[in-house]
Amino acid sequence: MFQLNPHTASRNLKIARRFEERDGKAAGIAATQSVPVYEAELWTSRQRQASSIHEISYRGCFKPQLPAYFIERLTREGDVVYDPFSGRGTTAIEAALRGRNVAANDVNPLSAILTRPRLELPSIADIDARLRALKFAARPRSGLDLSMFFHPDTEHEILGLREHLQRRLTSGEEDAVDRWIRMVATNRLTGHSPGFFSVYTLPPNQAVAPEDQLRINARLKQEPEYRDIRALILKKSLQLQGRLTAADRWRLRAAAAGARLLLNEAAATPEIASGSVQLIVTSPPFLDVVQYARDNWLRCWFNGLDADAVNARITMSRTLEEWAQAMAAVLRELHRATRPGGWVAFEVGEVRRGEVRLEETVVPLGIEVGFECSAILINAQRFTKTANIWGVRNNDLGTNSNRIVLFRKA
Repeated sequence: MFQLNPHTASRNLKIARRFEERDGKAAGIAATQSVPVYEAELWTSRQRQASSIHEISYRGCFKPQLPAYFIERLTREGDVVYDPFSGRGTTAIEAALRGRNVAANDVNPLSAILTRPRLELPSIADIDARLRALKFAARPRSGLDLSMFFHPDTEHEILGLREHLQRRLTSGEEDAVDRWIRMVATNRLTGHSPGFFSVYTLPPNQAVAPEDQLRINARLKQEPEYRDIRALILKKSLQLQGRLTAADRWRLRAAAAGARLLLNEAAATPEIASGSVQLIVTSPPFLDVVQYARDNWLRCWFNGLDADAVNARITMSRTLEEWAQAMAAVLRELHRATRPGGWVAFEVGEVRRGEVRLEETVVPLGIEVGFECSAILINAQRFTKTANIWGVRNNDLGTNSNRIVLFRKA
């Protein structure tokens, strides 16, 4: 059974069951369930304590310490760990590093682009050799004006790399080294330091619109300088793999052989066998807090994806009722996939200045599909890195704390 530190502060939350159908009529359930709520610093989020392989930016991702906390306590080596809203693949990577079998799903194709290469883990020597072999012939400019982000010579290299990777993909020649280079380049397109291909802009998980970048350039009196994309890709590759041990490398590659990386709706994943998953750790989109199409438009362009089409498939509910309906279908599917005695850690963050407590919506939904609710865990944090950069006090705005509903399948 899941155990918490006995000194962790706790309280009880009375959760009222919703309505259920009886004989074709809606019948209210008067009883409420008392769910324990634990609030403390359950894990530390200091970035350097996590594996270097996680240092890939993605909007709305949680820190590796969150899935690690549950993987270590609720699974054994060889168990299946699954994330139906995989994002940058944090749960998958943490599961692989701990010798678990990996399953991940996300409707956004960028998720697999960012996850698979870090499981396959090509060697630095092979990455370096491939980068040195790249030749960028003279090409016409793309139909997209990117001059506010990139020096003309940098843009020429980006266009050449984009064309090279697309040609390798369509010809069937793409390999693990190509996928790694694609992943790193996707992550290095724009950012707020000389380690990115672009002039100074927002952090890499928030690509601004061209007109907004023009205003940033004017305000800062800056012009794009040349960046050597080969050198920056190699530098980032060294950083990502720099703190991996030999055991880490072996486990990641072993997990890659059987990893299932799906691109389905989270409520419809027939590739995941019923009763096969020991632990699900996930974080769904929180209402309309994160605008994935706006933030990822440049990454989608680089990878030949339609950002608007991708965004149309992401659950971006504007009302709590819409979100609850979508999550009910997801939880029903997760109950099917979870094996008896298995667990679901469903992270719902904190949105709209804390006025919306999504856990109070999720708990009855999970109970209705057959889960037992073991606890609500709140990991209190002072700030996030991005919020701190922009002068936003983390206890006032945005996603402020990790709020996890812990379900168990009897």
